[in-house]
Amino acid sequence: MGTMASGVPAGICFQAMTSKAKKRVALPTRPEPPNTDQILEDVQRAQPNDPVFVLLAEPNEDLPTAAKNEDPEAKRERLYRLTQSYVEMNHRLQKACSLLKEKCEELKLAGATLEQGILEMKQRAL
Repeated sequence: MGTMASGVPAGICFQAMTSKAKKRVALPTRPEPPNTDQILEDVQRAQPNDPVFVLLAEPNEDLPTAAKNEDPEAKRERLYRLTQSYVEMNHRLQKACSLLKEKCEELKLAGATLEQGILEMKQRAL
């Protein structure tokens, strides 16, 4: 085991340095969830360009809305477009899910590599 210039073994010095970094930070208590009135007030004060409402606020030109006196052919066409849109969104969702799984595996591998590197560094320090 190596010693530092002060005569203290390197492992003890390393443990002293890391023990300072491991102090628990006192987190503030979790706030109470908002009540119904606060939620309604927040929704009413939201801007039209709020990301939560953008998709609802923007009409989709590809998907016409139903008319009261819609003829059967127009209704069939509208339903077909809705179904087509649903299938396209479903494919996009499946691709995104696959990509997310792939990235998750990459992160797990990177985490394992990092943990291994940390263990090796600790062993060298001792």
